[in-house]
Amino acid sequence: MAEEKRDETDAAVAEGATVDQPDADVTAETEPQDPAAPDEAPEHSEVERLAGELAAAREEARRLEDQFLRQAAETENYRKRVAREKQDAVRYANESLVRDLLPVIDDLERAVEHGRAGGNGQSLLDGIELVLRTCLEALQKHGVTQVTAKGEPFDPEKHEAFAQVETAEHDANTVVDEVHRGYYMGDRLLRPSLVSVARTPASEAGNTVENDPADD
Repeated sequence: MAEEKRDETDAAVAEGATVDQPDADVTAETEPQDPAAPDEAPEHSEVERLAGELAAAREEARRLEDQFLRQAAETENYRKRVAREKQDAVRYANESLVRDLLPVIDDLERAVEHGRAGGNGQSLLDGIELVLRTCLEALQKHGVTQVTAKGEPFDPEKHEAFAQVETAEHDANTVVDEVHRGYYMGDRLLRPSLVSVARTPASEAGNTVENDPADD
């Protein structure tokens, strides 16, 4: 039997038949690789990088928007505060002046009450002079001073002529009287002095013309 089996095997080899080998001798076949597989990793990395940059750009845009909104709100609050302070400054600009004039009103009220009580009038005059002096002192504290006029040469920059007075006691164009006094606030003229100005009497002016050397 063994010889018959060997003869059959030899015959099969001779005829080109394939002889099955044990499983241990069979070489394992390697699975074919996907041609696209090597490119998947770089492409995935690029997508992640772009996604990260987009997220960072969005975060920066949000931060800048918040910063802009805060600055806009602060600017608006500052504008409102400045406008309010300006209104208060205009509304209460004379507060200190009025406060300093209140004692003047007190003195005037006392002078009026004293005048109503009778007397020779001298005490009332003294009271009025005190009130006037107090009032001028209060104005001086705020930079208000009187314009010098009486006895001075007429100056159109600070005097306003109310009338002309013919007189030989004063030089022509000299202020001889004041209807009301002018006032400065600092260097600014609040109002000019309303004054009367001297002029040469007509008789003297005629004599001057008669004796004018130009007529000889």
